[in-house]
Amino acid sequence: MISRRTFIASISLGLATPALAEEHPSVVFMNQVGRDMLHAHRQGTTSAFLRVVQRYADVPGISNYLLGEYEMPKASQPTYERGVANFISRYFAEQSRKYPIAKFEMGEATVGENKDIFVASKVYLMSGQDYNVTWHLNWIDGRYKVVDAKVLGFSMTYWERSDFNQFLKKNNGDVKVLIAALSRQN
Repeated sequence: MISRRTFIASISLGLATPALAEEHPSVVFMNQVGRDMLHAHRQGTTSAFLRVVQRYADVPGISNYLLGEYEMPKASQPTYERGVANFISRYFAEQSRKYPIAKFEMGEATVGENKDIFVASKVYLMSGQDYNVTWHLNWIDGRYKVVDAKVLGFSMTYWERSDFNQFLKKNNGDVKVLIAALSRQN
């Protein structure tokens, strides 16, 4: 039996017990995402991560955000979004080889100002190190979708947006060059 002091201490550290953490549907959702990500991680392939990204991420929203001030022609949007999904999946596959994960734990969910949901988690590496990840979710078309992840306090989409915008700036804002670069990486 857990003591009241231990319970209060664990809550103050953001480490809710699994029964409490799973009360919020976003945490249940993120536990499934985590299991699928861990399975993809163990396979270590871009295609394994791509299935997870396509299923759980807001690829259209992320893709639009990554463009920043640039605009994608509507006819090119599907090809661009596939390229973005592959780009994200490739990154996860590369990182999975560098940082073997042993397990993960989901913490609690908080609701932001715009009804955005943030779910805390902790990732444990095989090396014994661990780090925090905060998942940013939105409710889209009747279900949760991942729109960002903050790893060690750094926003993945913000970092990717910077890269995409630097690339576009170097190429005079030509989004066709970006699509071609993303396509070559597939």
